[in-house]
Amino acid sequence: MTKIISISNQKGGVGKTTTAASLSAGLFALGQKVLSIDLDPQGDLGFCLGLESDSPVTLYDVLTKKCPAQSAIQSTEYGDVIPSDISLESVVVEFAKGGCEAYLKDVLGSVIDSYDYIIIDTPPALNILTVNCYVASDYIIIPMLTEILSLSGVIKIRETIQAVQESFNPRLKVLGILMTRNITRLNLSKEVEEMASDLSALFNTRIFTTRIRNGVATAECPAHGKPVQFYAPRSNPGKDYTAFVQEVFTILK
Repeated sequence: MTKIISISNQKGGVGKTTTAASLSAGLFALGQKVLSIDLDPQGDLGFCLGLESDSPVTLYDVLTKKCPAQSAIQSTEYGDVIPSDISLESVVVEFAKGGCEAYLKDVLGSVIDSYDYIIIDTPPALNILTVNCYVASDYIIIPMLTEILSLSGVIKIRETIQAVQESFNPRLKVLGILMTRNITRLNLSKEVEEMASDLSALFNTRIFTTRIRNGVATAECPAHGKPVQFYAPRSNPGKDYTAFVQEVFTILK
């Protein structure tokens, strides 16, 4: 059965796209059929997975029913992807009329059975795009930095998740909280991890055993169109993301 996982945090700069790209590519390398969906109007996920040019058909066209999902899928060496661009911003306005919370779920119906995993990169906001992602998903992974502001961003997600669970998607679960750009020698990191542990109890979830250490490779890899563990497999973040993918795969297997 297909597992749909969204990577979400309303705070930007916490490693959502890096995590989505690494998870998609890592699962694909494990022999899984994977579709990555870029739900962020910044459109960086396709770039991180090696798409080299602007796409004539994007997620905007799919969500506005201009074409079926299959028409927007592009293949990369790290699996299939439905890319996005800035046009997706207009969906927030177009969907403001209400009753559009399940559009993403509906349009994925025609392709979902072709994949083992669908990984969704979400925007750094709690808007109708994020709600669509939660309605369509089975699981949420929340990446967060080891800093107080990132922790407060995670707290704000909880109400949205609960609202979606109650009104649209009771099966939705938080698979875990992923600590990113971790600097273990800092006392602040240790304090935030203790607070995150308390937070995970509120979500009835886990803190992933794997911590993603800080490293320059995470900043360099998008320019090469490769997820970090394929760009720099011996780097700290490269090794950590390889371990994280295996951890997720083991949990869900």
